[in-house]
Amino acid sequence: MVSRQHSNKREERYRNAMRRYKKDRQRNVLAQPGEHTFILVLDHLQAGFNVPKIFRSAEAFGAHEIHLINIDAFDPAPAKGAFRKVPAKFHSNIADCFAHLKQRGYSLFTLEADKGETLYESKLPEKSAFILGNEERGISFDYSAFPEINILSIPHFGETESLNVSVAASIVMYEYLSQHHKKK
Repeated sequence: MVSRQHSNKREERYRNAMRRYKKDRQRNVLAQPGEHTFILVLDHLQAGFNVPKIFRSAEAFGAHEIHLINIDAFDPAPAKGAFRKVPAKFHSNIADCFAHLKQRGYSLFTLEADKGETLYESKLPEKSAFILGNEERGISFDYSAFPEINILSIPHFGETESLNVSVAASIVMYEYLSQHHKKK
């Protein structure tokens, strides 16, 4: 009996989360770009906790928009309203997203542990788009198909091999702003 009650509560929480997602996704069409031109591209991230947390940080850092590639519905509650404020663009694959961003003049970057130029040594263009890969599998595409995508790494000095994707997103946004933010 207890497990059935637990299951019913879990199903009710899921239904409530999906109602919030549907409502906030409809509101998202009214979202206005942030004051900065950088874009985040979320490539096949798990729909759970990280996606709404990235929206929350992106809103705080003034992101222009977030592109989601093949990401299922998620509970927007951890975003604290940011899913309604940061424009979201939905793509089924990286090729469509890549073509869209290149046409708009963006330089694209992925973040990979111990590969490419370090984030702090790089000169980020004003129109930068940062691709963040799946928490377990990384990016969903073969680099050889997209040779124009640059690879950056966030240096770390401990034994941990990688950072949480929402933490990595915050670090790359902070570095972008340290290079491009103009004081008012």
